[in-house]
Amino acid sequence: MDNTARTGTELLWSALGGDPALVDRVSFVGPSGGLPARLPVMDLARATVAVAGLAAVERCGAPGAVRVDDGAVATAFVSERHLRVDGRAPVNFAPLSGFFRAADGWIRTHANYPHHRAALVRALEVREESPEAVTSAIGQRGAEELEAAVYADGGLAVAVRTPARWAESEQGREVAARPLLTRERLDEAPPRRRSGPLRVLDLTRVIAGPVATRTLALLGADVLRIDPPRNPELPDQHADTNIGKRTAALDLDRPADRRTFDELLDSADVLVTGYRPGALDRFELRRPGLVVARLSAWGDYGPWGERRGFDSLVQAATGIAVTEGSEEEPGVLPAQALDHGSGYLLAAAVLRSLTEQDRDGGTRLVRLALAQTGHWLTHTLPRYEPELYLAETDGPLGRLRHALSPVSYEGGPAGWSRLPGLQGEDDPAWLGA
Repeated sequence: MDNTARTGTELLWSALGGDPALVDRVSFVGPSGGLPARLPVMDLARATVAVAGLAAVERCGAPGAVRVDDGAVATAFVSERHLRVDGRAPVNFAPLSGFFRAADGWIRTHANYPHHRAALVRALEVREESPEAVTSAIGQRGAEELEAAVYADGGLAVAVRTPARWAESEQGREVAARPLLTRERLDEAPPRRRSGPLRVLDLTRVIAGPVATRTLALLGADVLRIDPPRNPELPDQHADTNIGKRTAALDLDRPADRRTFDELLDSADVLVTGYRPGALDRFELRRPGLVVARLSAWGDYGPWGERRGFDSLVQAATGIAVTEGSEEEPGVLPAQALDHGSGYLLAAAVLRSLTEQDRDGGTRLVRLALAQTGHWLTHTLPRYEPELYLAETDGPLGRLRHALSPVSYEGGPAGWSRLPGLQGEDDPAWLGA
């Protein structure tokens, strides 16, 4: 197993409370080079997929190995880009979603859903929904001022921050102080007796939550996704992430639909939610013996605890966009890696909670945030730092910085015995001759 991939897998499996001995079952194969980035995105992808496989093997008691194919992982992490519907390529970002230059920096908007697009246009006070009008309006205002204004109107936009600025912010400090994920036992409900497939009620949107439930469907769960009738999922997102599931529309504010939903929840084994923290509290979703998995963008704590968010916005706010680009021109990860990685990790957490519940009972709660996954990517996973593999030594040419040799073996040389001298100045003779 690749050392970096093993490190990431061990760290995640430990965070999930899994048996360390099971990590030896994982093998990594396939072509290298997928998801190239400055940050260790491929290692994040490998590790999250690996623990999802480990959790599945543990739960079903299978004796076999977990095989993680780098090619399959890299492709799955950009599944939305490979999607084709009757040959038509998907629309992954709407025209008003992206980076825009503000008066004092950059801002990232997300306006894929019609109601978010309308809120953005309303907050910017523009008369037309065009990139040109939005670009002009944003260019006249400060990034953090716009961030506050757009969120206040129900839209989504965040100022692009450096890693240092995010770390100094109150929300950044909150994220850094907390574990990657939390798993809690809420009561002493007895172990459930299940017959038939696992029943999973899916109240998620976009990528991360749907990837988690898509994975549970792959493993045999009966996944039923519920969307509000007046706000269905975007068609291409539906085609990509609802594979393996069934979907239904219910308006939980209508008494008849609410009764239907409550009956479904009463007989569910797992509930996965992906709406902003607090948005579903009025529906009283807790049931004895249920496994509840809550996914959010920023976490359910701190000043941003009730904010909506998406992967692209988390990349922008937390400094990832600057790391992958620069302050002059922000960049992006090669995939919506926080989304996909969080999805596989959440699926693993649900499976581990079910395994423990089968043994010990208890209503279970799992919480994970995209910002926490981003922090794990930027601060925990080993990252390629060229400086670690360079040396500086004074010699005949002056102070020379050079790469260390990659050839290494036990008992072998630590480095070269001499630095280059002045060209042509050595004697034309063998040493010791």
